[in-house]
Amino acid sequence: MSAANVNDHLMLPTLLDRVKPLRGRAGRPRRRITTLIADKGYDYPSVYSELQQRHITGYIARRGTRDKVTAGRWIVERTFALLHQYRRLAIRWERHIDIHHGFLDLAAALICWRRLSNRTR
Repeated sequence: MSAANVNDHLMLPTLLDRVKPLRGRAGRPRRRITTLIADKGYDYPSVYSELQQRHITGYIARRGTRDKVTAGRWIVERTFALLHQYRRLAIRWERHIDIHHGFLDLAAALICWRRLSNRTR
């Protein structure tokens, strides 16, 4: 969480530091990110140097063009759209971050429950 008017590219190092190990496959969990897919808000020289220092391959759309980054970007956009159907998450009104995180967890649980209940019919 950050203030409303902070540019995305300024928060990237903090975000990369806070990523937890990725699980899901057999074996040890991966400890670091290998690929980053981002939109035009991350097209800055400081972002590219940060990714190079961390040995991360970045797929970032260029500012001032109509480039589409990659087919994987729609997953992120779909997730935001699903979360923003809940008004309390679209605009944050709560002053305490733990309440906002609680609503975020509740929305994620409801989305998963709806998707799983549709598959079992």
